[in-house]
Amino acid sequence: MYVRDAKNRDEVWLLDHIEAMELDETAFRSRDYVIAIDERTGDRAGFGRIRIHKSDDEEVCELTSLGVLESWQGQGVGAHVVERLVTTARDKGYSVAYALTSEPEYLAQFGFGRIRSRQLPAVLQDRLDEKRRSIDPGAAPTRIDTERFRMPPRLREAFKGAYADDETDEPTEEPEDFGIDPEDATYKYDTGD
Repeated sequence: MYVRDAKNRDEVWLLDHIEAMELDETAFRSRDYVIAIDERTGDRAGFGRIRIHKSDDEEVCELTSLGVLESWQGQGVGAHVVERLVTTARDKGYSVAYALTSEPEYLAQFGFGRIRSRQLPAVLQDRLDEKRRSIDPGAAPTRIDTERFRMPPRLREAFKGAYADDETDEPTEEPEDFGIDPEDATYKYDTGD
């Protein structure tokens, strides 16, 4: 397993899974995402995004749209996506990164701490209100000093041997998905039998 920056060719896959997981796709740009990949099969296992919020007096880094396909959960995939996002934020000069999530306990294992809404930068206070109204009513603000990220050893080890428990994460493509009515369709090599 490894985590890499998303490429343009990942865009449809990302949008499909963001929608299926009911995650935030506000201001979607595939280049803001990272994706966890199984190096043996090339299968995508999870993803996450850095979103930069700019205002007149500040620039703030948010980690958002974190998702792991069901068959890959519990194997450190999400942990490594978060690690890559925090490392990228740090490398881009952000000493602090924020996440607005209904699962702050998950992020706490990496060093994220809960904060009060009023402790958020103004641009993220508005974002938190919007997120609570639209897709995540239980969203709570968290933050991490990017130099203080820590990976629990059990998650590092789990990631090394991660594998898909089930192959049902990829949607099956049906003729109807392409606008074809299989009852009435004729095909180029249809013999009429």
